[in-house]
Amino acid sequence: MSKNKTTATELTRRRMLQGAAVALTATAGTALLGLSRPTATSAAVGGQEIFDEVFKGRRIQGMPMADGSGMPGMQHPGGANYMVLIDGQELHVMRNADGTWISVINHYQTFSTPRALARAAVNELRGATLAPINV
Repeated sequence: MSKNKTTATELTRRRMLQGAAVALTATAGTALLGLSRPTATSAAVGGQEIFDEVFKGRRIQGMPMADGSGMPGMQHPGGANYMVLIDGQELHVMRNADGTWISVINHYQTFSTPRALARAAVNELRGATLAPINV
C-alpha cells in the first residue's frame, strides 16, 4: 500500500514539474520573440519618481532635473527641481510645502505625485497642444 502512495506522489510531482517546464518555456519564448506588450517605464531616483508612459494618446514623462536645468527662473532651492513633459513640451510644475504638486494647468488643484498631475493636465487639455511659457 505504501508503494502505491509513493507512486501517486511521484506522478503528481512529475506532472507539476512538466507543467512548470511548459510555463517557463512559453514565458521565455514570448520574451525572446518580443510578443509581450510594451509597458510604461517607471523608476525612482532619490525618492522622486521617473515615469514615461502614454496616457490617452499623449506621451507624459516626469523626471528629477539637475539644478539650473528646466525653465529659467523656476528652480526651487534644495534640489526640489522636477520636470514634466507632455508630448515633449515642458509643463511647469511646482511642489508645495506639504509635498503635493500643482501645475499651470491645474493651479488650484493639488496632486500627490507628478504622474497624477501630468494625467490630470492631459485630461484638462482635452487634446489641445501645451503652449510653452516664456519667462
